[in-house]
Amino acid sequence: MTIRFSIAAALIALLAACGSSREDRIVIGSKDFTEQLILGEIIAQQIENKTHLPVERRFYLAGSYICNQAILGGRIDIYPEYTGTALTAILKEKPEGDRQQVYDRVKQTYAHRFQLAVGLPFGLNDTFAIQIRGEDARRLNLRTISQAAPDAPQWRPGFGYEFMERTDGYRGLVSTYGLRFADTPRIMALGLLTRALQAKQVDLIAGNNTDGLIPALDLFVLKDDKHYFPPYEAVPIIREGTLARHPEIRAALDELAGRISDDDMRRLNYAVDGQHRDAKVVVREFLKQRGL
Repeated sequence: MTIRFSIAAALIALLAACGSSREDRIVIGSKDFTEQLILGEIIAQQIENKTHLPVERRFYLAGSYICNQAILGGRIDIYPEYTGTALTAILKEKPEGDRQQVYDRVKQTYAHRFQLAVGLPFGLNDTFAIQIRGEDARRLNLRTISQAAPDAPQWRPGFGYEFMERTDGYRGLVSTYGLRFADTPRIMALGLLTRALQAKQVDLIAGNNTDGLIPALDLFVLKDDKHYFPPYEAVPIIREGTLARHPEIRAALDELAGRISDDDMRRLNYAVDGQHRDAKVVVREFLKQRGL
């Protein structure tokens, strides 16, 4: 089954299962990995706590393309996205610019092209993290992606399907760093990559910088010394029609601006992935600790 066919099949299933959002409830979506589940739950609980609007959760909607199509079709009202992903995977623009430049470009283009609002950044920057096992990093004395390039011909890589397709993904990475691998990349869901690396099913992955399992599984993040990846600030994407009906949502989500650091996100991810705690409970405790 091809990647495009898989995406199309998932989209068809989503469209068949979901009717249009009702005006008396807010539908929150997310992609299909732990951090997105947590961010989606943070959005949901914040709206419930601050506005008392009924909230419906439609999480695990595959990747960026599916979430974007779902919100454009009115089947969800809000979902968490990353500015670098919006820039490259959705808008198909070059991965360049600092945090503010990327945010401004995404915000302006989403409003003009999609009639979608881009909320204030939550605080975390979940850039792609090129990871190897800690034992390999220590044995080979590796710190950067450039230093790892000579060893790559002995390694089997593993990547998510979106990473293979997007402009800030595989092709640009291997071109920028001159990477050559022992085999074609193994493609799998993002949530499986770190475990596959630990189990030596693959030797290098493109995971998430805020993955809570990185220290727990003794993995090592190679420094992006050529600054290939753009910023990936987490932001809420919101239908402008939803904000027009319920302007109180903007105020509720604005309270989250700058309140979730990279370290916060790693701890939240680890609580769910590493300690196997319920995401709703983890989020409820986090919001209470932050006075939200």
